[in-house]
Amino acid sequence: MVSQRKDGRAGIDTPLVGRLIAEQFPQWADLPVMPVEFEGWDNRTYRLGERMSVRLPTAPGYAPAVAKESYWLPRLAPHLPVAVPTVLAVGDPDEDYPLPWSVRTWIDGEAAACGHVRDRLGLAVAVADFLRALQACNAAGAREAGEHSWFRGTPPPTATTKPAAA
Repeated sequence: MVSQRKDGRAGIDTPLVGRLIAEQFPQWADLPVMPVEFEGWDNRTYRLGERMSVRLPTAPGYAPAVAKESYWLPRLAPHLPVAVPTVLAVGDPDEDYPLPWSVRTWIDGEAAACGHVRDRLGLAVAVADFLRALQACNAAGAREAGEHSWFRGTPPPTATTKPAAA
C-alpha cells in the first residue's frame, strides 16, 4: 500500500518510493510508504511500515553520503550513547531515480523543536555526551572534510568556498 501524499522535491514522491521498494526489495513491497513529518534538506525520508525508513538523496552532490553512512554507521553505533539507524539495504539507481538510496531501521523519537523540549538541561547534557563519544571514535581511514561533504567539518575559512551546485 502506497500513500498518495506527494512530496514534490527532487521528483521524489510516495509512488516512486513504493515502486523502488517493490522492484528492488519485494519482501517489503506490501508495507505502507508514508512521508515523514520532519525532513532534512539533503534527503527525503519516508516511513516504510512501522520499523523502517527509506532515505533518498535530493541531488547528486548528496549521493556519496549513502555509501559513507553505510560504511560508518555500523562502526560508530557501538560507541555512541544513543541509538543509530542500521542500514538494512542500499537501493540502486534506475531510470526514474538516478541515485543510490537506502533502507534503514526507524528510531522513534520526537523533534527537539523550540517550546517542546521539557528538559533543556538534560537535552544539552545528552547532546554534549553524544558529541564527546563521537569525537572519541576512531576515524582512521575517513576522508577529510571537503566538497564531497559540503565542507561540513572544515574550519570556517575553508568552508567559505561554495561547492558546485548539485
